[in-house]
Amino acid sequence: MGDETKVAGVGPCVRCGAPAVALVRSTGDHLCAAHFVASVERRVQETIERTGMIRDGDCIAVGLSGGKDSSVLLYLLSHLLRDRPAVRLVAITIDEGIAGYREETMKAARSLAADLGVEQIVVSFEDAFGSSLDAFLRKPADPHPCTLCGVLRRRALQTAARRAGATKLATGHSLDDEAEAALMNVLNGDLKRIVRTGIPGDAFVPRIKPLGEVPEKEVTLYAVVQGLFLPLPECPYAGRALRSEARGILSSLEYRHPGTTVQFMEGYTTLREEVARCLEEKGDLEEGGFGRCEECGEPATGRRCQACALLASLAGE
Repeated sequence: MGDETKVAGVGPCVRCGAPAVALVRSTGDHLCAAHFVASVERRVQETIERTGMIRDGDCIAVGLSGGKDSSVLLYLLSHLLRDRPAVRLVAITIDEGIAGYREETMKAARSLAADLGVEQIVVSFEDAFGSSLDAFLRKPADPHPCTLCGVLRRRALQTAARRAGATKLATGHSLDDEAEAALMNVLNGDLKRIVRTGIPGDAFVPRIKPLGEVPEKEVTLYAVVQGLFLPLPECPYAGRALRSEARGILSSLEYRHPGTTVQFMEGYTTLREEVARCLEEKGDLEEGGFGRCEECGEPATGRRCQACALLASLAGE
């Protein structure tokens, strides 16, 4: 895994002597733009090869929101897989229907997919669920915006990926995103979610995270250097998420104690293994635990899946 990277602009690149744009703290190396880009691409390639997350014959659906993380992901995969004709890429963009925000990011997503020559599929909440996110949030049920959006967006991505014949669904989660999710699991005390690695079998298109070992700052700097960083508006609902508070905690710790994020994830991995072992010894480890939603047929832990339960709540059921 990487470590905190910050824009430095001080000292020459250790590889070629050109002006440096980044100091990678995990190695102590000052790197110029070209060698920084090569460093990120090399590490993502190593992650793909080490984990075997992408194989010949795969159709990779890339969740493309138009933001920097998903844009970097699509750009990187398009670049790294250019010599692997047996792997197909398709971009899937979900239009949640957020006025004053989604229009610009949708435009960015369409532009990037076209520039890279990647097929793009666009699915709106309106088409998939009969209403935009803004309209849903005006209903009396008033669910948490990020919970509702996240559940419905994941459902729309999965459905679109499956219909596109995708064998993997790639998302732009960075190391920091993974750490935030881990911290939230710990704060919520949800032991079974800590050890859950996914839904088994063919119920879901398996998710992969090629950027999962790249720090957020490196993803951002890569986007800037490669011209992928656009001055896009912030989601008006983002500030109300627990995730934003978890991000603040980790960011503060990382700033004061560089390397905290990597150390936390290493510890979390150990914790997950120990929790899984303890639950298995108690006979309480759920290998699957998923049935089928009685309304839509998607995987569910109860009678209804999360998406159908939320939609029913919004309908006043």
